[in-house]
Amino acid sequence: MGRKPPTNFAMPPVLRSKLVAPDFVPIFQEEYRVLRPRAPMPPISVRFRRFTSLNTTIRLREGQIFVSLSDLLEGAPESVIRAIAHILLAKLYKKSIEPVHNARYKRFAASAAVTRQTELIRGARGRKRYFGPEGRFYHLEEVFESLNQRFFGGLMGRPELTWSEHHARRSLGHYDAAHNTIVVSRVFDRPSSPRYAIEYLLFHEMLHLKHPVRMRGLRRCVHSREFKAEERQFPQLKEAMAFIKRL
Repeated sequence: MGRKPPTNFAMPPVLRSKLVAPDFVPIFQEEYRVLRPRAPMPPISVRFRRFTSLNTTIRLREGQIFVSLSDLLEGAPESVIRAIAHILLAKLYKKSIEPVHNARYKRFAASAAVTRQTELIRGARGRKRYFGPEGRFYHLEEVFESLNQRFFGGLMGRPELTWSEHHARRSLGHYDAAHNTIVVSRVFDRPSSPRYAIEYLLFHEMLHLKHPVRMRGLRRCVHSREFKAEERQFPQLKEAMAFIKRL
């Protein structure tokens, strides 16, 4: 059988050490049989890898299935591993994912203990590239301090601030909680960018520090009601949004 591209359950950066997980192979074999009751059973290899977050991958190569699991899953309940096996195999063979397995995995991934452990691992293993807050036309630290005084009473601790490496237009800014860093796209660092647009973008990311992501059942709430209410306090919100749409 020819080489097929990997089907990813979110492809992560990875450190190369890995550990064979033979105890998980029977679980994958059982879920394979459920999804493909008449197909021949292919060889299945399952390994743990030091991923930077709670991610998994699966690929079919020369008739063999290769599975890589985050080492954060080593102590996971069997029911969670079974859910992951079902989801990965269903994605690989383009089958419907059973809602019960999907819900079980989401509950596990969204639990407070797993979320905290994932954040710690990402901060410890992940690498963040810093290009500094000083741009050619705008200095992010100066903009941050101005916003901090105007909207937060000067009480917000300053995270790492950096311009992006490239003039990104798809991701204009983001707050990385694991590295306590706000990244702003360098596309704003030009004389034609009005200050209020940069202020709004940085203000939006500062609100993420004040209002962290919450879980509502199995769903992540990134922009809570309180977040949106405070965002509307930005005096030039409409003008900033209009400028951003024209980028």
